[in-house]
Amino acid sequence: MFESFSGAWQTNTTETQTDVGTYPTLYACVYRIASDVGKLPFMLVDTSNGISVAVSNPAYSPVLAKPNHYQTAGQFRERWMLCKLINGNAYVLKERDARGVVVALYILDPEKVTPLISDSGEVFYRLRTDSLSQAGNVTIPASEVIHDRCVAMFHPLVGVPPVSSANWAAIKNLKVLKSSTDFFGNNAQPGGLLTAPAGMSQRDADQVKEYWAANFTGTNSGKVAVIGADMKFTPFAMKSIDAQMIEHLRYGDEQICQPFGIPPFKVGIGAPPAGLGVDGLNQLYYADALQTHIEHMEALLNDGLRIREPLSVELDLEPLLRMDEAKRADVEVKLVAGKIKTPDEGRARFNLAPTGGGDTLWGQNQDYPLGMLADRMSWDQSMQPPAPAPENEQEPEQDDTARAIDAARRYMEASNAAI
Repeated sequence: MFESFSGAWQTNTTETQTDVGTYPTLYACVYRIASDVGKLPFMLVDTSNGISVAVSNPAYSPVLAKPNHYQTAGQFRERWMLCKLINGNAYVLKERDARGVVVALYILDPEKVTPLISDSGEVFYRLRTDSLSQAGNVTIPASEVIHDRCVAMFHPLVGVPPVSSANWAAIKNLKVLKSSTDFFGNNAQPGGLLTAPAGMSQRDADQVKEYWAANFTGTNSGKVAVIGADMKFTPFAMKSIDAQMIEHLRYGDEQICQPFGIPPFKVGIGAPPAGLGVDGLNQLYYADALQTHIEHMEALLNDGLRIREPLSVELDLEPLLRMDEAKRADVEVKLVAGKIKTPDEGRARFNLAPTGGGDTLWGQNQDYPLGMLADRMSWDQSMQPPAPAPENEQEPEQDDTARAIDAARRYMEASNAAI
């Protein structure tokens, strides 16, 4: 038996998990997180030199690129997140080869897995038959299962999904949508009251009611009705609170977004916060809705595949936080000019091939370290004061031409003075 919440069967509440899950905002929240995590590729990185460099390793890279025979890596991550968000727990079964190396990973149906704890405190998992993973009815140790869970509010091995917190808001809005569907199915007429003179028998009243319902409601609403016996139809007026359906739905939608940590604008509710650009909005969404799930997945894969430092698994955030073309170009130019990146590293961001000399950091010749500039007086010849001339140094002798020019100049000055 599947219930939308504990005790639903006793209260005759018939909303099933399938019905609630198809409510647009709830579906959008689950799909947005699952699909965004799904599009972040696995990377095996080496940090032995102090920086993260993507590498390949025959023990880990194949299973990260193709986790199993029926899912791509993106579908694998997406299914992982769907199980976690809807059921609160994601169980990943490991398949090993003769060497003990993990060669496949299978996402199990959370409804078919039960965590167990032995008297000594060891953790086991009881599996029921799963055709895709070829797992039968068996109990296996925790070392063979990767278990990712949401907030474990009631037991350390049982996560509570955000869907459970959004349940009531989704049910309320689902009822509003169903009610509005019935309302507009009646040609947006709220109904009315059919009155007749006193003395009408119950049999006549039932016949008139049946005749009215068959001929003037639903698709027949709005037709011309001809009635006698001084009967009168008075339509009901719609209350002002009934007309605020949009406000009710929006408030419920915002409540649904809260347990997922999704800013409402990411699922089409309201406008983005003022003052934040595209990059700021993506950072807000990443920090509130995705970061915890991503870091948990990375840590669990490192532990489950027994990947040890300096190697580790990371999800590439580039597809999520990708900037627009103009801003990316501006950032890369500044990084290359600031000698943080080589020209080839900057060109690689635009899928451009390396160029001659592009693997070297370039700087201008006149640039010096600040420490050298502080002692520039000691090594820069241009900063040295000019040497003083000797006191007994005589003026150099003038050649004949110079003496002639000097005599002519003195003659002209004397002539001008006489005039």
